[in-house]
Amino acid sequence: MNKCLSAAFVMFSLLMYNSATPGCHLGKLQPEGVQIGGDVIIGGTFLVHDNKIFPERNFTNYPEPAQCQSFSFRTYRWLHSMVYAINEINGNPNLLPNVTLGYSLYDSCDVIPRGIEGVMWLVSGQDEVVPNYRCNTKAPLAAVIGDGASSVSIPMAILLGIYRYPQISYFATAPALSNKHEFPSFFRTIPTDMVQGIGLAQLVNYFGWSWVGILTDDDDYGQGIATVFMKEAQASGICVEFLERVPILYSEERTRHIVEVIKASTVNAIAVFSWEAYLYPVIKEIDRQNITGKIWIGSESWSSSPVLSKNQIFKMLTGSIGFAIHRGDIPGFKEYLLSIHPFKSANDIYVKLFWEEAFNCKWTTSIGGPEAENGQKLCNGKEELAKLDNIFLDVTNLRMTYNTYNAIYAVAHALHDLNSCIPGKGPFKEQTCANIADFEPWQILHYMKNVHFKTQAGEEIYFDENGDPPALYDIVNWQPTPSGDIQYVKVGSFDSSAPTGKKLILNEDTIIWPGGRKEAPRSVCSESCLPGWRKATRRGQPLCCFDCIACSEGEISNQTDSTECLPCPDDQWPNDQRDTCIPKIVEFLSFDEPLGIVLSIMSMLISLVPKSILGLFLWYRHTPIVKANNRQLSYVLLGALTLCPLCSFIFIGKPSSASCILRQTTFGIIFALSVSCVLAKTVMVIIAFKASKPGSNLRKWVGSRLPNAVACLGTLIQAGICAVWLGYAPPFPQNNMNSQVGKIILECNEGSSLAFWCMMGYMGVLAIISFMMAFLARKLPDSFNEAKFITFSMLVFVSVWLSFIPAYLSTRGKYMVAVEIFAILSSSAGLLACIFFPKCYIILLKPDRNTRDFLMGKGDPANKKN
Repeated sequence: MNKCLSAAFVMFSLLMYNSATPGCHLGKLQPEGVQIGGDVIIGGTFLVHDNKIFPERNFTNYPEPAQCQSFSFRTYRWLHSMVYAINEINGNPNLLPNVTLGYSLYDSCDVIPRGIEGVMWLVSGQDEVVPNYRCNTKAPLAAVIGDGASSVSIPMAILLGIYRYPQISYFATAPALSNKHEFPSFFRTIPTDMVQGIGLAQLVNYFGWSWVGILTDDDDYGQGIATVFMKEAQASGICVEFLERVPILYSEERTRHIVEVIKASTVNAIAVFSWEAYLYPVIKEIDRQNITGKIWIGSESWSSSPVLSKNQIFKMLTGSIGFAIHRGDIPGFKEYLLSIHPFKSANDIYVKLFWEEAFNCKWTTSIGGPEAENGQKLCNGKEELAKLDNIFLDVTNLRMTYNTYNAIYAVAHALHDLNSCIPGKGPFKEQTCANIADFEPWQILHYMKNVHFKTQAGEEIYFDENGDPPALYDIVNWQPTPSGDIQYVKVGSFDSSAPTGKKLILNEDTIIWPGGRKEAPRSVCSESCLPGWRKATRRGQPLCCFDCIACSEGEISNQTDSTECLPCPDDQWPNDQRDTCIPKIVEFLSFDEPLGIVLSIMSMLISLVPKSILGLFLWYRHTPIVKANNRQLSYVLLGALTLCPLCSFIFIGKPSSASCILRQTTFGIIFALSVSCVLAKTVMVIIAFKASKPGSNLRKWVGSRLPNAVACLGTLIQAGICAVWLGYAPPFPQNNMNSQVGKIILECNEGSSLAFWCMMGYMGVLAIISFMMAFLARKLPDSFNEAKFITFSMLVFVSVWLSFIPAYLSTRGKYMVAVEIFAILSSSAGLLACIFFPKCYIILLKPDRNTRDFLMGKGDPANKKN
C-alpha cells in the first residue's frame, strides 16, 4: 500500500511544476479520451494499448510521459462492451426511464500516472485540474469503471475513495482492494485472488496432486495468490517442491534458471500465477528445451490467453487446466461490433487506430496513390469487419468483456434505485432522497453497496461488505482443435457461494490431459500407502515424501495414506491384508474336530481294556493268579484305570464352570487312587516276602487291611489337596486372547497354579515311592513276582508325566489340553499293560501256570522238563 501512495504522490509531482513566481500549481492535463454527454456520466479507464515505453529520465528536465504502444483488440472490445451496455440501458424503458447515460472513456495504457491522470480528468470534468471541484456541472459523475490492472486500480481507488466516487473494476483482483478502510468506494465484478488461490488449491487436491511446483510473478498479484494457495495447499496435505518467481523485467539468466529447476524437478503438476506477458519467455524456453508431460494449472490471468494458445505456438500447453473468469453471453453484441465504422463513430478517437491495426492500412488526409509512404495501403472505409479474423469479433469467450458489461448494469441499477426513491422514505438524513440530476458521490455509493439484481441469463449480481462479487470461476481445459490451435473447453466451475462440498464441480469425462489421455496424471512424491500400511516420513523431506510400512501385528489401517495403524479390539484380529479387523478364531478342543474325535475314540478303547480285564478277573476270581496280592485291590485298580481314560471326556468340549472344576480334580483323585493302589500292591509284596521269614514281626501286617489303608490314605490326601484348591481358588473358564495370534482360546484358568502343581507333584511323589519300593522288591524270590511289573509300570508312568511337563508348558490352546489327555491315556495304558497284561497272558494262554505251586515256585513246567 505504501507503494501505491508513493505512486500517487509521484503523479501529483508530475502534474506540478515550478513557475517563475514563488510556489507551484497543478498543470494542465493532456487527456486522450472519448466523451459522450448525458444526464449522468459514467467514466471508464481501459488499457487500449497494452504496452508502453518509458523515456529516459535525467532528473534535470521535466520528464516526458510514457509512450503507449501495441493496440489491444481484446481490451478495445472491453471498452465497447461499456458503450454497448450504456446504449442498451438508454433504450430500456424499464431501467432508468427518462434518464440518458453518457460516458467518458480514457486509455490508461497500464501506466499508473496515466491512470491517475484519467481519474483527475473524470472527476474534474475538464482538462484544467481544480482539486475538490467538479467543473462540469451539466451532468454528475456516477462512477468510474476500471481499471484492468490492480497496480493501476489501487492508486485510482485511493483518489476516488477520498471523494467517495464508486469505482468498479472488471479485472483488478488484488486482495488488498477488499480493505474497505483504505478503499471505501471500491467494487469489482471479478473475484479477489484470495478466493482464486483457495479454489486452485482445492482443484489440485481434487485430482490428488500432492506434489506440485509453483511459478509466480514477482509482484503483488503473483505472490498474493501464491501465499493463499500455499496456505490452503498445506492444510490439504499438498507439498510444494519449488517456488520460482517469474521476472517482470525480462532476464535471460533468470528465465533459464527457472526452466532448469522445472527440468530437474520430479513434480508433474505446476501451478502458474503469472500474466501472459511475463510468462511468455519462460514458456518459450520450456518449449525450446522440449520439456513435456507436465500438467500446467493456470490462474485466470493466463488460462484463457490467446497469446499462448494460438498458431500452434506451444503444443506443450495442451491439456492444461485452470481457472478462468466466468464466461457470459451478451445478446446482440456481435452485431454491434460489426456495426462499428470510422465514419459512424466520429467521437471515438480509437476507432481509426483500430481500423489501421485490424486491416493493416493507414488513414491519410491527402489524396495520393494507392499506397502510403511506409508501404502500407491506404484505408478507405470500404473494408469489411465481417471478413476479419480477429479476436475483437470473437464473442464466444466473453469474460472481462462480460464483467465490464455487468459493471455498467450495476451502476445503472444503483442509479435506478436512487431515482426510484420516494421522498419521505429516503435513506438519508430526515429520510430525504437524492436528485438524479444533482447527487453527491457518497449518495450513489450508498446505493452501490446495496445493489442486487439478476442479469438476463439469471445470474445474481451483488457485492459483499468488502465490495467483492460472489466468486464464480469457469474451469477450462486446453484442448487441441483441428486447425492446430487450442480451444478453452469448460469442464467445470467453482462457486464460493455454493454449500460445502458443492463449490467445486467437475466433469472429468470431458477433460483431455497431456498426450491425449483421459485419465488424470499423477503428481506425487511418494505413491499412496494402501490400507494395511502406514506412512513414515523421510527425514529432512516434506511430509508428502514418505515410505510405506506395513502395520504391526494386531494393528490395521483401513484408509489410504494412513499416518498410523490402529489396534484391533481384544476380540478381533487383522485380516491378511491388515485393512480390517475380523473376529478372532475361537479355539477349544471340541468333539467335532479330528483331534477331538481321535482322542475320544482312544479314550473309549483304552477304557474298555481294563473293563474287559476286570470281567476276566471276576470270571477267574478263584484262580491263584487273581487271588494273589489282594484281588480286591486289583479290582479297585482296574476300576480306577477304567475311569482314568474316561476323564479325558471332561477335557474335551467347550469349557464351562462345571467342567473346569471337575477336569483336574477328577483326574487327580482317580490317578491318585490308581497310584495308591499300585503303591499298596508294592507294599503288600514286600511285606508278604518279609513276613515269610521265621520270627518276622511283619506277620501281623499281612492281610488286606494295610494295603486298603494305604490306598485310602493316598487317595484321601489327594482329595484334601483338591478340596483346599477348590475352596481357595477354584478353576474357571476364561477367554485367552493373548497367548496365540489371531485366536481366542477358550480354556480353563487353573485358579491357582500352586494348587495345580501340588496336585501333580503329590501324584508324582506317590509314583516315585512306588517305583523305588517296587525296584527294591524286584529280586525277591517268586515265580511271579509282581514287583517287577510294578517297577516297569511306574517307570512308564513317571516317564510319561516327566515328559508331560515341558510339553504342557510349551503348548497353547487346544494342543495343551491334547497333551494332557495324551499323558492321561499313555500313563493309564502303561499301568494297565505292565501290571495286568502278564496276568492275562497266563490266564488265557498259559492256564497250566495258573496254579499255587507255580506261583510259589514249586510247579514250574519248565523245571519239570529239565
